[in-house]
Amino acid sequence: MANDWATFGSDLHLELRGPRLRAGLMDALREAVRSGRLAAGTRLPSSRSLAADLGMARNTVADAYAELVAEGWLTARQGSGTRVAPRASPRTPAPAVPVPPPAATGRDRPAAPAHSLKSGSPDLAAFPRAAWLKAYRRALTNAPNEAFGYGDPLGRIELRRALGEYLARARGVHARPERIVICAGFVHGLELMGQVLRARGVRNVAVESYGLALHDGLLRRAGLRTPVLGFDERGTRTGELTEVRDCGAVLMTAAHQYPLGGALPPERRAAVVDWARASGGLVLEDDYDGEFRYDRQPVGALQGLDPEHVVYFGTASKSLAPGLRLGWMVLPQDLVEDVVAVKGAADWASSTPDQLAFAEFLRSGAYDRHVRAMRLRYRRRRDQLVAAVAAHSPGTAVSGIAAGLHAVLTLPPGTERATLRAAAWRGLTVQGVDQFRRPGVPVTLEGLVVGYATPPDSGWQGALRALCGILP
Repeated sequence: MANDWATFGSDLHLELRGPRLRAGLMDALREAVRSGRLAAGTRLPSSRSLAADLGMARNTVADAYAELVAEGWLTARQGSGTRVAPRASPRTPAPAVPVPPPAATGRDRPAAPAHSLKSGSPDLAAFPRAAWLKAYRRALTNAPNEAFGYGDPLGRIELRRALGEYLARARGVHARPERIVICAGFVHGLELMGQVLRARGVRNVAVESYGLALHDGLLRRAGLRTPVLGFDERGTRTGELTEVRDCGAVLMTAAHQYPLGGALPPERRAAVVDWARASGGLVLEDDYDGEFRYDRQPVGALQGLDPEHVVYFGTASKSLAPGLRLGWMVLPQDLVEDVVAVKGAADWASSTPDQLAFAEFLRSGAYDRHVRAMRLRYRRRRDQLVAAVAAHSPGTAVSGIAAGLHAVLTLPPGTERATLRAAAWRGLTVQGVDQFRRPGVPVTLEGLVVGYATPPDSGWQGALRALCGILP
């Protein structure tokens, strides 16, 4: 259809070339933006109007618009129509095996992030504002005056009681209120534990082969060494703990390994507890997304096997929102006094109103209702991700999906870095497996860690299309 064109209300036209209508239309629109003939913010005709002008099916135009939105050339909002993106710049469509784009100079540079599939965050737009406000009002109305004083470094008793009941019921944790310490998230709790372990003479805290560098970096800043345990297709090789010299503790994500996603097999769970009993060591259990299991019953917390040798960490960051800064530790009896002393010396308490509101949220059943609703939403997203990857890239394996808020997409050897560059070129923020590999661990897997919970509903389909556009 060479020389076919559509008028946009001024002396401007499109030239479509080639036999493929949708591809020709997309190329023509890219060229019009690239050349400046369609300025940022320009509103495009509706898909119905443009289809009539060009003599093609409306679905062809709609599909072309949707793909260009995913690539970052266009934006689409209900009531505002389809417009040229504010920062639209040339982008190269990803080939079968992604390759790096040309050197970034001038206007030829990767797109500003338009979609995020980073792991570790829930859908913040889904925070239950009305239910939380209701709990907050009720909690403040019923709060005693003394609740607004400096407080107890253990945390409010109302929240510790509510958490004790919930954790016992939902996660199989032995959690008496006097053993629970409220903190401002997992990192805060781990920082406190690092100080306590170092003061007790611990020198080595073993870590898994894959995880957040932030966590073992925090332990090292406390004066602790972090030897790395091996990893295989069945998870962390907990039997290696007996080979680590002077190991006083191990940090683990046993219920859902982060980021690779598997649950630690029963015999390895037993092995790590047996090691702790025999050596007098501690297991630091990060139960970061224990509420979100989809294909089978939740794996119980490791702490339930031996409450005197496991420190259980939980937070509201994945189930509600990280901005609440609410976390908790369930401690062995002989650690409570030391942890309270360290916490009280620098930070007496987390926000009392937030603690009281969360206690009310738990007691009223609102937390259970919210978690169930989010479990259904995230499972639908997970299923849509799996289906989209299977349709677009049948050879790409998707793993770690029985639970949690992210999946791992396996890539061909040697392509992870190029795929991440292609993602940046399309305005997609996503993480590679290598980002989580501890120093010295051999490369046995290349892939993407895809956080399917992160985008709001309005951005989910666009993020999914952008992801499929960079897969081989």
